[in-house]
Amino acid sequence: MTTSDNFRQLHMINIKNNLDKIKAQIQQACQQSDRLIPTAELSKPSPVSLLAVSKTKPSALIEQAHLAGQNDFGENYLQEAVEKIAELAHLTDLTWHFIGPIQSNKTKQIASNFSWVHSVDREKIALRLNQHLEDDNCHNTPLNICLQVNISNEDSKSGVSIEQVFALAKVVDNCDKLTLRGLMAVPEKNAPKSCYERMQQLFTQLKEKYPSVDTLSLGMSNDLDSAVAHGSTMVRIGTAIFGARENKI
Repeated sequence: MTTSDNFRQLHMINIKNNLDKIKAQIQQACQQSDRLIPTAELSKPSPVSLLAVSKTKPSALIEQAHLAGQNDFGENYLQEAVEKIAELAHLTDLTWHFIGPIQSNKTKQIASNFSWVHSVDREKIALRLNQHLEDDNCHNTPLNICLQVNISNEDSKSGVSIEQVFALAKVVDNCDKLTLRGLMAVPEKNAPKSCYERMQQLFTQLKEKYPSVDTLSLGMSNDLDSAVAHGSTMVRIGTAIFGARENKI
């Protein structure tokens, strides 16, 4: 076995172990918050899915995660993501999620390359995504949309305010090529419990109004337990799977 083969095998083992640890943590958090699936229904999917955040990581590591059973990957940087999506096009069961801030001039590439967008925070972005898909006659699958909420009201973060969520939800719901799936948030570090309670309440209210809503994209490595306890259906984990983030130049 060559040095390169040893390196790849080591990464595969580490990534698989890391994925197993994260899934065990999710399972434990579900148990603590009484969200486990009854034994008789264990064939059903977990109430909390794992989105592997692969930004700055090479395609080879994403492929190793895929070999370990991970299919959903989140990317923040568009050009980097598009290159990796092309490199991994042979893995037809991968699902790509865009989770970074969206510039209006990037909406066409996002619409063309991703199945999910978690970071829609204004009407202009929603309408542009929808228009690009309407113009692309070959793209028949609706784009899954989560509205990003600036739940901690931080100036440094993107996201719609709580007061604007339902107006933006109506815009997305009226777009033929978009499917409103739910909400996404990145709470401030050490956010109080009330922050997660507000997101849970907002998610519940949105579900009551829109039958397509089923996703609360909430929780990362540092707040997974709090997020799961407050109804998160999807946690976004990067470093704990792939290791320390590479610096962007």
